Amino acid sequence: MKTVRNFGFLTLIVLLGAFGAHGDSEEAGYDIGDMATDFSLKNVDGSMVSLSDFDTAKGFLVIFTCNTCPYAVKYEDRIIALDKKYKPLGVPVIAINPNNPDLSPDDSLAKMKVRATNKGFTFPYLLDEGQQVFPQYGATRTPHVYLLDKTTNGNAVRYIGAIDDNYQDASKVKEKFVESAVDAMLAGKEIEVTKTRALGCRIKV
Repeated sequence: MKTVRNFGFLTLIVLLGAFGAHGDSEEAGYDIGDMATDFSLKNVDGSMVSLSDFDTAKGFLVIFTCNTCPYAVKYEDRIIALDKKYKPLGVPVIAINPNNPDLSPDDSLAKMKVRATNKGFTFPYLLDEGQQVFPQYGATRTPHVYLLDKTTNGNAVRYIGAIDDNYQDASKVKEKFVESAVDAMLAGKEIEVTKTRALGCRIKV
């Protein structure tokens, strides 16, 4: 049974208005149980990356993020930590920058390369050139997470939403939505919370 968890923070009221981080209405895109199509996007190292490249993967954490959103920047270290924790278990992070670099020059591939190097990203950081992939997923924010379960029928969507319940301070997180979802998936258990509201900046289209 799908559970939708909403959460908010009184201290974010001003920021929510400034960066458009209020809750979204239902958007088109994948729902829990849908099969996500593969993609081929350019990585910061110049290679083209697809989900099919990861032969031994058990699933994927596809995270739409960027260089410029304050929310995404706050979560960078946690995204790195997720990759370090779950990639050895077969669930690597695949980060995708969905922003239009014509509207957000600091989200260009060249600037992405600099960011990935400076932060020591341990995962692919891909540019959604032409902005063809994020609408398929239904992503609206940065960051916005999609947990995929690699099955014999394809990559099934198991979780959609936020990484946790406190973007401002990782030490004060009470609910680790993504970690709970991945742990349950790997254990073959039901994921208790399958959807949360993604808090972040609107994708620039």
